[in-house]
Order: sequence, then structure tokens, then C-alpha cells
Amino acid sequence: MIRRLLVVFAVFAPSLALAAPTVLDAGKLKLMSANAVVIDPTDGQVVYSKAANEVTPIASLTKLMTAMVVLDGGQPLDEALEIDMGDFDYLKGSRSRLRMGSTLSRDEMLKLALMSSENRAASTLARHYPGGTPAFVSAMNAKAALLGLSRTRFDDPTGLSPRNVSTAIDLARMVQAAADYPLIRTYSTTPAHHVAVQPTGQTLGFNNSNGLVKSGTWDIQLQKTGYIREAGRCVVMLATVGSKPMVIVLLDSIGKYTRMGDAQRVKHWLETGESMPATEVRPLVVRSAPKLRKPAKAVKATPSKLVSSNKARNG
Repeated sequence: MIRRLLVVFAVFAPSLALAAPTVLDAGKLKLMSANAVVIDPTDGQVVYSKAANEVTPIASLTKLMTAMVVLDGGQPLDEALEIDMGDFDYLKGSRSRLRMGSTLSRDEMLKLALMSSENRAASTLARHYPGGTPAFVSAMNAKAALLGLSRTRFDDPTGLSPRNVSTAIDLARMVQAAADYPLIRTYSTTPAHHVAVQPTGQTLGFNNSNGLVKSGTWDIQLQKTGYIREAGRCVVMLATVGSKPMVIVLLDSIGKYTRMGDAQRVKHWLETGESMPATEVRPLVVRSAPKLRKPAKAVKATPSKLVSSNKARNG
């Protein structure tokens, strides 16, 4: 009997060896992002780090903190909020289809700010906070201090200001804090969403700014992208990779597809322990949300029209 067991063990020993935990060599992970960190949130272990304590602008990653402050405020999510001139972006000229007078519930504004990185939605959420935008930004910085984000500072609720800064390590902590909010997890990973904008009733479709949400090869529980010139392309995620949750922070990537290419490199490295062949990193093709827009009436040129025509984007 013992001899038979030894034979069985000999047969399966190679497969058992293959199933052993992979020893990760950080030297095999080559990233284009200037700042990066990968953390196992179950024990706080830093699995990979690259200039993770360097302070840098964070663009729309800011909106995770915006969402936390909105939800901490406890204001009614079904309350209607209206876009006005105070929500227009005169700093970067980012585009938006939420025109002057557009009205949506606080809940819908929050969803668009998280999944589609809608700047005017984030701005109006802050403007309708008790005490207005200045009080909201103060609450953002107070929340950062409460979470121990000692190198994080906020200047506005959208991330358009380059004075919104943090580090990869701080952002990993912010991702873990945001993951405690079920709505942030759900809204940030919604692939696409349609809203009926009042008072016109016009239906607009919005896509998630992170193509990995729709890729089918990722299990993402929370994410946020960001982009302004000073910050480069950025992305943060809480995702299950190789049956383990991982917080991935990638900052200051140059090039439209670099941050997503780096995310794929991180995933491959975590799963195999090996570098990803360059031929396997391909740009993602993101399908647009189905068009359900009603024909828009002709209107005279307004500041909102002029800002919307600018091709600069945030996210």
C-alpha cells in the first residue's frame, strides 16, 4: 500500500511543484509608468514599487475622494442638481455633454463622475455641498488627513487642477478606503450608462473611461482613471488577479495606451512571474455605448458649447 502511494506521489509531484506559489522577481516587471505600486490589501504587503513615494499630480483619480466626501455628507441621493456656469472648465477646456441648465440627481452625477470621469458632474456635486466648493475641498483634505494620506493635497473636486497631488503609496491607501463604499465600487466599474437629462428629457450615453472594465479578462472591483498634461495618464484599480485581490496604482504614463499596457504587464507578471512579451500588449478597442440620443434642437452658441468643442479630456 505504501509503495502504491509513493508511486502516485511520484506521478503527481511535478504538477504539485508547478502549483507552488510563484516567487515574484520585480526585475521582470518593466513598466512605462513613472510611478507605480502593487499592494496585497489582505496583509498590506508591497509586491512591487517604483518611485512610489514621489509626490505627483493625480488628475481625475481625485474623484475617488470626491465620491467619499459626497457619500460621507449624507445628502439625499435623489436630490436634483443643476449644472451652471460655476461647473464649466476654464482651466483645461475639458469636454462635457452636460450643458448649462442640465439637471440630474445627485446619484446620477456621482455615477457619471466615477465611471465616465465627468468633470461638470464632479463640480456640481461639490458646489451643492453645505458651504459650497470651498467647504467641500476642505472636507476632502480633512478626509485625507483622517486616512493618514500625509503627502496628499486637494485643490479642487475634479482633478483638473495640477495642485491635486499625492503619491502612489497614498493612492493605494485611498483605493482601499474607497472600496469600503459599495456605491463607489459599483459605479466606478459600471461599463456604460444612459441618463435622461432634465428638463429636456434628452437621453445621453456614457462609457467607462477604463477599457479594462469591458475587456472580459479582468475582475475589477474598483477603478479610476485620470489625465491632465501635468499628471500624464493614470489609473488605479482594486482587482482580483490570480485569485488574490491586488491594489494597482500606475501614474504618469506617456502615451494613450501606456497605462493600460502597464496594467496588462502587471497582471501577467502577478499570474506567471514572467515579463509579458511585447507582442502580447495590444491597445484596447473600447466599444461605444449604444446611441440613444434624441435629436437635439438647434441652439445659439453659448460658453458651454464653446467649452464642449475643445478636444481636451480628463480621465
